[in-house]
Amino acid sequence: MKTILNLIWLIFGGFWLAMSYFLAGILCCILVITIPWGIASFRIAGYALWPFGRMVVDKPGGTGVASAVGNVIWIVVAGIWIVIGHVTTAIAMAVTIIGIPLAIANLKMIPVSLMPLGKEIVPTNRPFASNYR
Repeated sequence: MKTILNLIWLIFGGFWLAMSYFLAGILCCILVITIPWGIASFRIAGYALWPFGRMVVDKPGGTGVASAVGNVIWIVVAGIWIVIGHVTTAIAMAVTIIGIPLAIANLKMIPVSLMPLGKEIVPTNRPFASNYR
């Protein structure tokens, strides 16, 4: 079932979401000081491409002050716009019955899109994955 949902997701929005995160990552890596956000964008791009069967967790050991400050900067510069994009796309996907799970997955991406630093994407079938929540 996860594969079918991932294929539907890929066709109806996942590819374009992943490409936007990938392009944001390239832009952030060109500007040397924003490389941590670029790496986070690449990580989210992979998640946006194939989200079902994976989940976002906090990195073990805490995130630190640098991640918190970086997330605040990210929210001001790009995070709020990405969240608006996710909400808009989720509303469009929720119009059809088959799109409701896709809309829910889109809304589940909002926390990692809003605050990407200090997060990790892990498979849901990973042993003890529930301990990361």
